[in-house]
Amino acid sequence: MLGILLVHKPDGVTSHDVVDVIRRRFGTRRVGHAGTLDPLATGLLVVAVGPATRFLQYLPLEPKVYEGVATFGAETNTQDSEGEVLATGVVPLDLQDQLLLARSKFVGLIQQLPPMFSAVKKGGKPLYVLARQGQEIERDPRTVHIGRLEFDWNARIGNDVPFTVECSGGTYVRTLAHDVGREIGCGAYLSKLVRTEVGRFRLDHARPLDEVQREDLIPLAEALPPMRLVTVAERDQIRIRQGQSLRWDDESEGTVGLLDSHGEVFGVGKIESGRLHPEVVIPLEAML
Repeated sequence: MLGILLVHKPDGVTSHDVVDVIRRRFGTRRVGHAGTLDPLATGLLVVAVGPATRFLQYLPLEPKVYEGVATFGAETNTQDSEGEVLATGVVPLDLQDQLLLARSKFVGLIQQLPPMFSAVKKGGKPLYVLARQGQEIERDPRTVHIGRLEFDWNARIGNDVPFTVECSGGTYVRTLAHDVGREIGCGAYLSKLVRTEVGRFRLDHARPLDEVQREDLIPLAEALPPMRLVTVAERDQIRIRQGQSLRWDDESEGTVGLLDSHGEVFGVGKIESGRLHPEVVIPLEAML
C-alpha cells in the first residue's frame, strides 16, 4: 500500500493529528505530510502513505496558494486570531489606498522573521515552547517569494479584508498579514486561512479527513509529473534496486521517475553524462 492523498484538513486540528488519523485508519505507521498547516488553517494537505513518504521531496509542491482574511487594527502575539492582543491601532479611512501602496513591498523576494509561535527550532527547542515560557529571542530572517498578493476590497466587512496569496514554501502567511499591518501603521493579524493549491494539486480534488479511504490513494505515476517518467527494463530493475547506476542512452539529463514493466513507479533517479543514478528506490517486497 502506497500513494498520495489529498486531504481537506478541518479547523482545530494539527497536521500531525491528520497523520495520526490516517495511520490508524490505514493500519500503517508510514505516513507523512508535505507542508504544515496551523490548527487555525483549513484546506489542502498533501499526505504520503507507505513507501511513498520517500518521494515527498520530489512532488510538485510549489507554489502554494492561500485564501485568507486579515483583520486590521490590532496585533496579537501569535499573529493570528488565536493569540492575545498586544496592541491596537486606528484603521485609516483610506485603508484601500494604503493597501495598494503597501502591496508592492510584499511581492517578489521578501524577508520574513519567523514568528515566536512557530515550529522553527533554536538551540534544539521549537520557538513556540520558548514563546509559551514568555521568552522572545533573536531569530534569523528567511527569504521567501510572494508571486501574487491580491486584496478583495469588495468583500471587506469592517476591518476584515479577504486576500489571496501565491507564495513559496516556508512562507508564514500570518506573518505576511502582520507585516502588512505594520507597514500601514495600524497593525493586523490573520483571522482566517484556507490553502487552496499546492503545486498542481487542488483543494477541490481533496477528500474531507473523515471520509478518506484507501481508494483515494493517488499512484506515484500520477502524482510525480511534470517530472519525466521513464520505463526501466526488467533486467535493469534489480541493479537499480541494489543502488547500482546504469548506462543510459538518453541525451536529456535531469531527475526522472522510474517505472517498472507494469507502469508503477519504483524509484527516482538522475540522468547525468549518459548514466542513470538511482536516488530513491522502493524495495521489491514493499510493492507486493
